[in-house]
Amino acid sequence: MAVVVAVGAFLTTLLGGAVAHRIGDRRHLVLGLAAGLMLGAVGFDLLPEALSARPAHVFGVPAALLLFVGGFLAIHTVERAVAIHRAHEGEYAAHTHPHRHDRAPPQALGIVAASALIAHSVMDGFAIGAAFQAGATVGAVVAFAVIAHDFADGFNTYTVTWLHGSDRRRTFALLGCDAVAPVVGAATTLAFTIPRGVLGLYLGFFAGFLCYLATSDILPEAHSPHPSLSTLLCTVAGTGFMWLVIAMAG
Repeated sequence: MAVVVAVGAFLTTLLGGAVAHRIGDRRHLVLGLAAGLMLGAVGFDLLPEALSARPAHVFGVPAALLLFVGGFLAIHTVERAVAIHRAHEGEYAAHTHPHRHDRAPPQALGIVAASALIAHSVMDGFAIGAAFQAGATVGAVVAFAVIAHDFADGFNTYTVTWLHGSDRRRTFALLGCDAVAPVVGAATTLAFTIPRGVLGLYLGFFAGFLCYLATSDILPEAHSPHPSLSTLLCTVAGTGFMWLVIAMAG
C-alpha cells in the first residue's frame, strides 16, 4: 500500500516540475495550500502519534519532541551547509530571462541542491512507509502531506537546476530522479518492521523535518512574489482541511 501511495508523490513531483517549466501566476496559491497541509499534518497527527508511540521522557522532555526539534535543526543545518535555501523572488524572476549566462551561480551548486532534494524525497517515501506501519490513518495523513509537499519539491528541483545553468536534458533527468525517490524510500520499508518505540522517534523527527520545509522553504517562496491575502487564506484552508481529514479518519 505504501508503495502504491508513493506513486502519487511520484506524479505530483513531475507535475511540480511541469508547472515550473510552464510557470504561471498561481504558483503562490498552490504552495500556500501545500504548506498548510503540511503544518496540519505535523500538529494534528504526526506529533500526537509520535508522543503516543514514544511517551518516554529525557530530562523532563518527551523523547519524541526532542526528535522533533532535532529534525528541524538537522534539515536547517544541512540546508545552510550546502547553501540550498534557493529560489526566492530574485531567482524566480530570473527564470523569465532568456540568457542564463547572466546568472552567476555555478552549475555545480544546482546539481548539489537537486541532489539534496532527491535525498530528502527518499526520506519522504520512507516516512510514508513508516507511517503506514503505525496505522492506516497515520499513513493516509502523512501520504497526503507528502504528496502535497512533493509538488513544491518537483517545482524546486526543476527551477534550481535550470537557474544554475544545467541544460534541459540534465534538468529533466534530475526531476525524474526526484520523482522516483519517494517510491524507493517507501519500498525500503517493506523489508523490515520498525519497532513502535523507534517509530515514535522517527515520526517526531520527520515532523520537525516537515515543519521546517513548510515554514522556512515553502511559505517564504509562496509569499515572496505575491505577499497577498489569498496566499494566507490558502495556507489556513490547507491546515483546516487537514484537520477535517484527520477528524473523519479518526
